[in-house]
Amino acid sequence: MASQLEQAKRLAKEAPQQAIELYSSVLFADSTSSYTVADREVALLSMAALFERMQDAVALTKLINGSQGYLTSVSKAKSSKLIRTLVDRFNGIEGGLQPQIATCQGMVEWARGENREYLRQALETRLISLYLDNRMYTEALSLISLLLSELKKLDDKMQLVEVHLLESRVYMAIKNLPKSRAALTSARTAANSIYTPPPLQAHLDLQSGTLHAEEGDFKTAYSYFFETMEGLSVYVTPKSVDEDLASTSAAGDLSSGGSPANFEQRQLQAFAYMLLCKIMIQQPDDITALLATGKTASKFRDHRAVAALQAVAKAQKQRSLADFERVLSEYREELQNDELIRNHLTALYDTLLEQNLVRLIEPYSRVEIAHIAKLIGLPIRVVENKLSQMILDKVFCGILDQGNGCLVVFPETKHDSTYETTLDTIKSLSNIVESLYVKAATL
Repeated sequence: MASQLEQAKRLAKEAPQQAIELYSSVLFADSTSSYTVADREVALLSMAALFERMQDAVALTKLINGSQGYLTSVSKAKSSKLIRTLVDRFNGIEGGLQPQIATCQGMVEWARGENREYLRQALETRLISLYLDNRMYTEALSLISLLLSELKKLDDKMQLVEVHLLESRVYMAIKNLPKSRAALTSARTAANSIYTPPPLQAHLDLQSGTLHAEEGDFKTAYSYFFETMEGLSVYVTPKSVDEDLASTSAAGDLSSGGSPANFEQRQLQAFAYMLLCKIMIQQPDDITALLATGKTASKFRDHRAVAALQAVAKAQKQRSLADFERVLSEYREELQNDELIRNHLTALYDTLLEQNLVRLIEPYSRVEIAHIAKLIGLPIRVVENKLSQMILDKVFCGILDQGNGCLVVFPETKHDSTYETTLDTIKSLSNIVESLYVKAATL
């Protein structure tokens, strides 16, 4: 009854175990009870939210498996939405990825046994995303291949867009950029023939921007990240998301949207990538103006990820390796967890180190490596390895005299084109003589 649900809701914070018992009595009551289908739905979702809050992945798995009887009693559309919501409750549980994968696999088999093809395909799409998060790329690509063949026969454009987008992300994760771009092109082709919900369009733009960034085209990437951030702005509420125990709008699939918290996280990611692009194209001054203008940008001003990239931009502007290393150490979690940011900042650090070394060795023809290391504030071994790499890359001409611990720099030799010009002249004369012999032979 409604009063029992209200009592369980009041006990949820102070006595969660008692609340779970009350919710369980409602959900698993026999068919002769006075509880409605809506009451059971509230109880099911509330229990799932409590297990998520309690970080109990085992209990959540048992709840999902045990609720299959109830799920068969509601409409297919309602059960599909409930299952996706329940599976996504694992997202808030630390270390819940493996149980989430196992549960999703079990629900796929259940949907196949119930002949619920749409639900099975939706769950398999979610399973591909979980495989990607768990770095199970072989399993993800195998499932993508099977699912795409089914969806193309059904001509389900919306699902095709989502699966092609996941395919692009998987190929990018394994650094196969040509196939990643081809999959993204297929996703955009399918999206052009249907109405694409703004959240899905934002994910397409985010993936496009990420690919352009990986290829070094940061100006184009910046425009895609801007479109992503603006596209999600209407879905993000100004206040923090309230964790409603009976909510059915936990982060779902891309076409149906997701929670405002999920959209805000994606929006923050796109904004951080925008700042990264400004750093990589050597325009750190634009970051201050970017943070000062725009309602969407200003709300992320105090976020640690944004502060970290601001500090990186400041270190880059001052060409200070010491400040750069300090920022990388202070904001390690924010700068190392994201693969795109980590890879490009590593490349930026190498470039900055190279520029500083060239500036330091420029006045010398012979200098101790220990002296350079002291000036730049890095260990001798690191400086020696970098100088060796620069010599091999022909950044400057020189050798490492390891016996004396010195770097010997040679003056840059000017390219003499006389030899190549002489060869071209001889070749031309040879062609003229040969042509004269041919003419003489025809007379």
